[in-house]
Amino acid sequence: MNVNQLSKRLTNVALKLPRGAFFADIGSDHAYLPCYVCLNDPSAKAIAGEVNHGPYKSAWKEVENHDLEGRIDVRLGNGLHVLNNNEVRQVVIAGMGGPLIRDILESGKEKLSETERIIAQPNIDARSVRQWFFRNGYDLVDEVILEENGHIYEILVGDRGEPAASYDSSQLEKQLWLGPHLLKKAEEVFLRKCKMELEKKEYVLSQVKQASVVNEEKILQLQKEISWLKEATE
Repeated sequence: MNVNQLSKRLTNVALKLPRGAFFADIGSDHAYLPCYVCLNDPSAKAIAGEVNHGPYKSAWKEVENHDLEGRIDVRLGNGLHVLNNNEVRQVVIAGMGGPLIRDILESGKEKLSETERIIAQPNIDARSVRQWFFRNGYDLVDEVILEENGHIYEILVGDRGEPAASYDSSQLEKQLWLGPHLLKKAEEVFLRKCKMELEKKEYVLSQVKQASVVNEEKILQLQKEISWLKEATE
């Protein structure tokens, strides 16, 4: 992967940024995403945040190689703490676990009062991010699911607004887990992921039922999740 040929995953993240974006890419690594966006949109500006010295230096080198020092600021620091209050209009956090993305957003949420859009790409447990959006005033306006190199990724787009707008209150727990937009779109990759998850849940349920001490609460939760997955794939 390089600036001229982003991964399918990051290309789809970039597509969710508006023209003229001023965004932060948290955990930017080599700053490929900010460079790609700024090279393709002369009106865009970015902050590339990186917590580790090696990737931080690599990011600066990438920015310099493309003469983007005036439009991309590379900063060393943890999470959203590289930002000043109200500094950016969009935030991207991609390529981490959902719980880590949630914790980054939570620990730095005072920086987000003017942030219009958050684009998150969790590698696992997207539910953690959906729950954070829901509790913190972000409407989940879109979701993308894709497969690349044998891995399935989800991209979540949250805009500041009414968090409940994209959900059915009678199916909230199910939609927070599986994704309200993904359930509606029912794309092939999503259905395949649900079928794989269904197999795992049914296996776990069989093991829990055979345990010497039966956990009735866990059994009920697994049965509920299995029914949701069956509904999604029918």
